[in-house]
Amino acid sequence: MTCLDLTLPTPEENLACDEALLESCENNGAGEILRFWEPRNYFVVLGYGNQAATEVDLEACAAENIPVLRRCSGGGTVLQGPGCLNYALVLRIDEGGPLHSITTANCFIMRRHRDALRKLLGDSIRVAGHTDLALVDSKFSGNAQRRKKTHLLFHGTFLVDFDLSLIEKLLRTPSRQPDYRENRAHREFLRNLASNRAAIHGALQTIWCAGESIGEAPLGLIHKLVEEKYSRADWNFKF
Repeated sequence: MTCLDLTLPTPEENLACDEALLESCENNGAGEILRFWEPRNYFVVLGYGNQAATEVDLEACAAENIPVLRRCSGGGTVLQGPGCLNYALVLRIDEGGPLHSITTANCFIMRRHRDALRKLLGDSIRVAGHTDLALVDSKFSGNAQRRKKTHLLFHGTFLVDFDLSLIEKLLRTPSRQPDYRENRAHREFLRNLASNRAAIHGALQTIWCAGESIGEAPLGLIHKLVEEKYSRADWNFKF
């Protein structure tokens, strides 16, 4: 597996990059990739099937000049910004292997990440819901998946030193919640990790054996996806 530490200038480019890496591996028969990135500005990201008006306070976002975008994977709506350490895994799907279905892939990857972070933060870290990581009952990482024929994209966020008060201001109570949330408000449900970025990077690189760095991303495809999808209202507000 190769490693790519790359934050692009705009939110649209960063969302497009994850999809472009998946498409490149799918179409070119390439190997597997672990990417890290951290946004420079705040923006809301809808899960593929989310409705903006249901999940987001659109008036508050407009007042704060916070863009609302949509990603290619499922899951819930999140606020991104400085203090969110993001990763993306592009993995090959082997027939009969642990990634052969959505459910088995979720279990396999989340347990790996739980075990990697337990070495840093202790045994209180657990997999909660379907694709959350929590410290006891407080969520610090949400994740989502998109599948193609031969490869899948599994990506997510670790809250490191994020301004949690902004989530309360810009996002509504989610329309769908895991049972362990128990209708708690965003600030009561979420927490930042007491660990630095370098330690989290290292833990994930070790667990995925991602040692070799790749020099560049598929910039042509990224820009094409931005132009045709991620910069367009008919994609971002499609429901």
